[in-house]
Amino acid sequence: MEWNDVRIFLAVTRNGSFGGAARALGVSHPTIGRRIKALEDEAEQALFRRTRDGLVLTDAGDALLGLAESMENSALGMERRLAGNHERLEGILRISSAEWFAGYVLAPVLAELTRRHPAVVPELIAGYRLTDLSRREADVAFRIVPFSEPDIVQRRLMSMPYGLYGSAKTIRAMKDDPASVGLILMNTSQSHFPDVAWLLDQFPNSPRVFTSTSRGVQAQMCVNGMGVAVLPRPLGDAVAGLQRIDTQEPPPSRDIWVGYHQDLRHMDRLRAMLDIADTMLSHVPSADH
Repeated sequence: MEWNDVRIFLAVTRNGSFGGAARALGVSHPTIGRRIKALEDEAEQALFRRTRDGLVLTDAGDALLGLAESMENSALGMERRLAGNHERLEGILRISSAEWFAGYVLAPVLAELTRRHPAVVPELIAGYRLTDLSRREADVAFRIVPFSEPDIVQRRLMSMPYGLYGSAKTIRAMKDDPASVGLILMNTSQSHFPDVAWLLDQFPNSPRVFTSTSRGVQAQMCVNGMGVAVLPRPLGDAVAGLQRIDTQEPPPSRDIWVGYHQDLRHMDRLRAMLDIADTMLSHVPSADH
């Protein structure tokens, strides 16, 4: 059984369809179908059955799953070791972070990395979904929550200050009647964030007018006069048309954590990027200034 076929088997299992597996692996739909048929011919029995909710494993497929995952772990471990032992400062460095952090905090770090080491190519995976470092979805990740996965080397990188922002028109309206100003918040699944509780506590009579997982979109809603939002200061201070609003108690700051799989601890291009980040990010403003 070939590793490429096992990858396809696992992708179909996890995505529930040939189409989903094809998108996840970046191959064609017919290729997925051909390889699954070849596996089933080799096993002399069906590995999947169709249901209203998609493809699910048969008993034979379920029996194969544990072996396939063991093969995957071994293959990924080999990839990580080979990447970690690469001695030259060249190649792709896959980085995962929130979009606002990538655009307003990491961008200068990555520019300096490529200036010093032109053969290193940063590949940024921007979004709020937490990537799986053990599966090499990224080489290194920056998060506002600590890592819970095993075999991850992690540390607290910095404390990120947040501020309250609005347009000049919104600020004037807030001075006349605070309850008239709309609140721009994180979406429902992230309503537990401390800045959400802080904003609701500061403006208990103000309506919620907009929610989003994107801090950048929240900033643009502020620019367009929809209301006020708590934003990371590197983002809020950089967006034209926004003003930071002084408050008696500042919004809560958040710790930024950086993590990578222990097999990559000797990857020179990763270490070079982290050294630059340590130096440059020490200048991010504190919540008191």
